[in-house]
Amino acid sequence: MSNNVDEFNSERERLNQLVLKHADKEIQRFFSLDGPVYRDDVPPRKTKEMSGLVASLVLRCDDCIACHLGECKNQGLSTAEIEEVFSVGLIVGGSITIPHIRRGFDFWEALLEKE
Repeated sequence: MSNNVDEFNSERERLNQLVLKHADKEIQRFFSLDGPVYRDDVPPRKTKEMSGLVASLVLRCDDCIACHLGECKNQGLSTAEIEEVFSVGLIVGGSITIPHIRRGFDFWEALLEKE
């Protein structure tokens, strides 16, 4: 996971456009689920983003972790809250999540530096 926030976001957008250029109906339908699921509702979007971050950590997807960290920052999460979310992910996922936690904190700090 690169800790360059702008580079990550730009590359993610470029690759999403490439996928959608070649996407059949099934891929398009799956991609369209993201927005409605993370809308501000019950529970609030902040809670959904924290849940997504835990799931991404447990599944060990660095791109997903970076994406959810960006959204967590947009939702106003504090570093203390991110620490707690990572703690939940560590308990659920075990020590194999530690490398992803390291890179996650690196990306989080890069997000904070952009303020």
